[in-house]
This record gives sequence, C-alpha cells and structure tokens, in this order.
Amino acid sequence: MSRSFWDRVAGLYDLFEWSNRKVNTAARTRVGELVPSGARVLDCAAGTGEFSLAAAKRAASVLCTDQSEAMLARARKKVRTRGLSNVTFARRDLTALPDPDGSFDAVIAANVLHLLPDPETAVRELWRVTAPGGLLILPTYLQGRAGAAYGSMIKIYQGVGFHYEHAFTSETYREFLERLGLAPVTLEIISGGVPEGIGILEKPA
Repeated sequence: MSRSFWDRVAGLYDLFEWSNRKVNTAARTRVGELVPSGARVLDCAAGTGEFSLAAAKRAASVLCTDQSEAMLARARKKVRTRGLSNVTFARRDLTALPDPDGSFDAVIAANVLHLLPDPETAVRELWRVTAPGGLLILPTYLQGRAGAAYGSMIKIYQGVGFHYEHAFTSETYREFLERLGLAPVTLEIISGGVPEGIGILEKPA
C-alpha cells in the first residue's frame, strides 16, 4: 500500500486499533518490557507511535519512524501530550534505512511484515541496524488464526482500500523467521480477536 493510503487513514488508525485493543495493549506492554534499560531504540512503521511510547519508558532514546507524515504528526502529538523528551521522529523506509550497521540496541517493527510483499528484505535490513547484543522485536498479527472479530475489522479496513500480503499463523510466522537463519527465534503469542506473535531475535555480541 502506498504512503498516501496511510496518510488518508491516519486520523482513523487508532479507532481501528481499538477494535483489537486487548491484544494491542498486551503487545505494547510486552514490547516495553523487552526494551533494555537505557537502550537506543528504532521503531519502524510506527504508525501513530504507540510502540514508541511503550519503548520510551525504559529507553534512553527512541527514533520513531514511518513513511507517512500524517501518521508521524499524530505520534508527535502524543509525545508532546505526555511531555516526553527522549523520542524523536523521522520519515523512513524500513527496507532501505540510512543508519549505519549496528546503530540501535533494540529495533521494533510492529504489525507491518504481513503488509509487505517481501518481508524478508525488511527483516534483513532491520537486523543490519541492530547492534551486537541487541534485540530485533517483531510483533506481527496472525491473521491466519483470527476469529470472527477479525472478519468485522477487516471489512472496515478493506472499505478504505486496505489489503495484506500474508496471513501468518504462529507456525508459519516462526518458520518464516527461522528460514532467514539470522538467530534463534523466540515467539511469544498474545491470544485474542486478532492474535499477535512477537518474534524476538537477539544478535550475537
């Protein structure tokens, strides 16, 4: 989907996310717990910034990035409202990052891999900028295991032009990450209307 799509839906994005709020809240809480204290964090495809806000509780710094300026504008507003000083913003394409190798102690890309025609390229690029000893944290919706609640939500999304490329299950998502051969994969599952799998890869020091 183009950047213009996400620009158009930025004002409704949090409302859409609310429809799966129990899973989303649990995922953000868990990701916040995984961020090492004092870490330099990169959040890619951050949308309106909820995972950046979760990371900011423990991180020294968070770079909140997205291709959509409208999404970033909403994220900036949330950061200002909370009075946070450790979150900055930039427009980024997560498949072609300008950052040097090993720039970040924790890299987050939440709920985006299922949207990409080539998620492997994205994961390898995210891994490149993950520092030795750092974590790559990849929360991803498991549409292949979604219940009836997802049927209602996807109809709303599709009404404004949304589509996804992959309907992962816990099994196929783990297989995808393991097939990359980057590091041992930990996969934590958050059950709910649209379940979420949090893939965690630690880069060897």
